[in-house]
Amino acid sequence: MAKKLLLISHGYFCEELKKSTEMIMGPQENIDSLPLLPEESPDDFRRKFEEKVTELGDVIVLADLMGGTPCNVASRLVMEGAQFDLYAGMNMPMVIGFLNGVLLDEEVDLVSFGATNIYHVNSLISTLEDEDE
Repeated sequence: MAKKLLLISHGYFCEELKKSTEMIMGPQENIDSLPLLPEESPDDFRRKFEEKVTELGDVIVLADLMGGTPCNVASRLVMEGAQFDLYAGMNMPMVIGFLNGVLLDEEVDLVSFGATNIYHVNSLISTLEDEDE
């Protein structure tokens, strides 16, 4: 597993996700973020993205949304031969799963880790209440 994680998103979601994760896991030097700002074109973002990936080296990229400009820019680079893993639909469990994988030096299925940490809490509460009766 790569030792660096790059979060990309529309606006500052990626930066705030990093900050929120750090509230739980402490400061993280192996996570970086790169927002697409409203005044930037896809070409502007591509230039920034290519510079960042070159700077980071062996990296996994998490994008906010499949089909959005940040993911599309990264996808084009993968299709052109860039060497990084790209995931869309990032969430905090995926970021924490990555960090756990780095700490334990283990591969983590980020898609599974992210998806299996999604719950409808009302249903869980109802199930618990039903079991208590």
